[in-house]
Amino acid sequence: MKATKVGAVMVSHVVTADYGTSFKEVVRRLDQHRVSGLPVTDEDDKVIGVISETDLMLKQSRPDPNARPGTWAWLRRLSPGVRRATAKSRARTAGGAMSTPAITVYADATLPEAARLMAEHRIERLPVVDEEERLVGIVTRRDLLQVFVRADEEIRRDVELGIFVKTLWLAPHTVEADVRDGIVTLTGQLERRSDIPVALDLTRRTDGVVDVVDHLSYRFDDDRRLQPAGQAPHGVADDWLRRL
Repeated sequence: MKATKVGAVMVSHVVTADYGTSFKEVVRRLDQHRVSGLPVTDEDDKVIGVISETDLMLKQSRPDPNARPGTWAWLRRLSPGVRRATAKSRARTAGGAMSTPAITVYADATLPEAARLMAEHRIERLPVVDEEERLVGIVTRRDLLQVFVRADEEIRRDVELGIFVKTLWLAPHTVEADVRDGIVTLTGQLERRSDIPVALDLTRRTDGVVDVVDHLSYRFDDDRRLQPAGQAPHGVADDWLRRL
């Protein structure tokens, strides 16, 4: 059971701009290729920034140059954020209008890692780089959502065989996974109570899983709060954790 990597869903042919690419040429490339943003690269194909439609729209919404001192509009122009926006609104090239530093992701990162980066920085796309930080692709929110189109039967096989048989070393059919619209219902009996959180976490991490319904039971309650000092349970969960 392996999580899908960014490299498997990214777009390899990337529309880019150089630092000196003109403002109008950037707009033309966005329109021609029907994209809403693109990376700005240097001569070594390293990403130095990202320029989006939001950055370009600042040209249309530049501050009023006739605002008089003492007005609210004039005072707002003194803030760092507004000064940066004003500088972008006057930009004539991609280098002047781009957002920097660029937020990038490695091709071998998992999809949840890429999704967290997008959510944290409130961005819609991530340039994908290799070990030498050179651009190799781009991934968007839509690309990350592709894992949720997996067939329920494919998810069921991954969960039952990949998790419970190959990872947790249980006999086939010890746990049954019923999958409907990506929602996985787990039914069966595990040996120890501590094995259940591990099984649920692995199932949630499986590509295409929307949610998990827990109907699992256990033979032995090895809750650590009930263990004497210095004594620890040994079971499937502990074996799995040692293998990480």
